[in-house]
Amino acid sequence: MLQEALHETPLGVSRRWQDYVIPQCWEDFTAEDHRVWDILFERQVAALGTRIVQPFRDGLDLLHLSHPGIPDLAELNTKLKGRTGWGTVAVPGLVPDIIFFAMLSERVFPVGNFIRSFEQLDYLEEPDLFHDIFGHVPMLSHPGFAAMMEHSGHLGIAAIAAGHGEWAARLYWHSVEFSLCRENGEVKILGAGLASSFGESRVSLDSEEIARPRFTIRDAIATSYHSDTFQPLYMVSDDVDGLSSELLAMDLTGLEKLARGV
Repeated sequence: MLQEALHETPLGVSRRWQDYVIPQCWEDFTAEDHRVWDILFERQVAALGTRIVQPFRDGLDLLHLSHPGIPDLAELNTKLKGRTGWGTVAVPGLVPDIIFFAMLSERVFPVGNFIRSFEQLDYLEEPDLFHDIFGHVPMLSHPGFAAMMEHSGHLGIAAIAAGHGEWAARLYWHSVEFSLCRENGEVKILGAGLASSFGESRVSLDSEEIARPRFTIRDAIATSYHSDTFQPLYMVSDDVDGLSSELLAMDLTGLEKLARGV
């Protein structure tokens, strides 16, 4: 079947994204785990204030993410599915890109089923459930952004199948993970990696040493990134709805033309 073929890994081993899903086992999180979530949540909401785009702040309220303790994914999914048809699943950690994009293409977002320790409050290289839920899920309640995320999944699958997985990864990175956005004349945070990072969220907006070029798909697919340190630049899109529409209109043929400079 076509769906099985789309889940072929680079090693040629066919695996479905469902094979990576594990039970959340919410009851197994400790009191310390829940306390870490509460500290991170309260600190980050205070740090971001109005420096993050309004749809993100709306999502926090719509999904009742301010409720104390680590969210139960089953309860969260009930609210999220009712808004945009998206859901979350627990996974052990990072999943292969092809599996990740396959999940997105079916409106499923993977959540790493662990949370950092008190000693790691300020930085954790591998994304944990705080990054995945706090950083990503609020924007999945925004219909336009949610549709764009699904499209990113289909585009990522096509790009990987064509041998251009790096284009999809870079585009996702510079639009969904580590990006800024204009809103009412101000540059604000959009990307989930910035939304969930206490230190980098401030650096992205305040540092005079950081480049903030205007976002274009052409530049995004041509610009590499760092996964283990703060970024040297953050691309700035014109607005959330415009970014969502622009990415929704992009397909593999369009990426190929942009890469060739056509």
